Amino acid sequence: MISLKTIDEIMITAKIEEVVGDFISLKRRGQNWVGCCPFHSDTNPSMYVSPHLGIFNCFVCDTKGNAVHFIMYHEKISYPEALRYLAKKYNITIEEDAKKTTEEIEEESKKESLLLVNQFAENYFIEQLFDTEDGRNIALSYLKKRGLNEASIKKFKLGYNPEGWDAFTQTALKKGYKKEQLLKLGLTKESENGKLFDFFNGRIIFPIHSPLGKTLGFGARTLKQGEKIAKYFNSPESEVYHKSDILYGFFFAKKAIRAHNNVYLVEGYTDVISMFAAGMENVVASSGTALTKGQIKLLAMQTQNITLVYDGDAAGIKASLRGIDMLLENELNVQTIMLPEGEDPDSFARKTSPEELKAYFRENSISFIHFKAKILFEEAGNDPMKRAGVVNEIIQNVADIPDTVARAFYIKECVEIFQLSKKMLSAQLRKAILEKHKSAKSRNEEWYDIF
Repeated sequence: MISLKTIDEIMITAKIEEVVGDFISLKRRGQNWVGCCPFHSDTNPSMYVSPHLGIFNCFVCDTKGNAVHFIMYHEKISYPEALRYLAKKYNITIEEDAKKTTEEIEEESKKESLLLVNQFAENYFIEQLFDTEDGRNIALSYLKKRGLNEASIKKFKLGYNPEGWDAFTQTALKKGYKKEQLLKLGLTKESENGKLFDFFNGRIIFPIHSPLGKTLGFGARTLKQGEKIAKYFNSPESEVYHKSDILYGFFFAKKAIRAHNNVYLVEGYTDVISMFAAGMENVVASSGTALTKGQIKLLAMQTQNITLVYDGDAAGIKASLRGIDMLLENELNVQTIMLPEGEDPDSFARKTSPEELKAYFRENSISFIHFKAKILFEEAGNDPMKRAGVVNEIIQNVADIPDTVARAFYIKECVEIFQLSKKMLSAQLRKAILEKHKSAKSRNEEWYDIF
């Protein structure tokens, strides 16, 4: 039996337009693709394929579904066989669930129970936001003043945990959820004298969803002012929540990422929500953490094109450059956008029209080379050794790119930026690639051709 983990990976990875396009000729029509339906005698294209929705639909014979369904219907095979077909197509290793031990069954049951607790909590917080006087007057009013509209608030399932001591905890206990579950998920804390209290009380709640939409944890923003008050609390790591494998907003963005073949990577929850509301739905957030291998893998399943969006006056941009290096090492195409000084994606999306926002992003997207050179050259000043170090560091980045044509274009950019000869930079690039080739060979890893 194919494991649920493998099925999830197949469902996230399989691109409907690629799967259908393997069998019929597709032509782009707006955001969709159209082709002659293979399930009935069709001379005029009647099958529509939507990358945004991840489905196909014939408007004549009404055959429809996702990528797995298409393979099942077309090849006349079972659901498991269709999953295996897609796993092979996308080089996904299939994990089989052997006969489960009692311990494994119990572990799965515990995880499912924790997910049910999170779902209950999400529903409770939504109800408190919209259906209580305090929620509407305090939390909902605050969110609207911040420029978030009600449609976006409902889309991302934002909620509110009211001021108080243990209202949520007591409600959860009365509903039959266990104290141990609430503590494990970080929804409830226990004082030194043994009293239980709501961890997120008095805060706006941002649910964090899995790629398939399950509620894994929460971020919570305070409504109070004060230096000693933490602006955000977040759920702790648990059996169901591993923050290094999750990107905020990914569940809502994945179809748009595929449709646009690009993703905008921002920092915070409200950055995602405001950009989404402005029509830029292919946006996710690292939620203030440095990029991880798990997050990069998640993005690479959807697109090879990543655009990093930086605050105009963001502190620590230099430290975040490591994210660019990691993306390049994973053979992704990296662009960057710097917002006007004093702006972040949230504020900028709210004060510009959707057309202006899209135009700004389109006109100000630059390659990682231009961005990195600008940041590091400003730090290096006129020191020749430091400037040489910047050049060598960026050449190392170019060497991480396997495509020889792409490397040639990047070298051309380097010539213009650094005002150095193409011959010298090309020589440095060959040297860097040879070093990486030798290093990979010593580790018995494959490496791309040098030329």
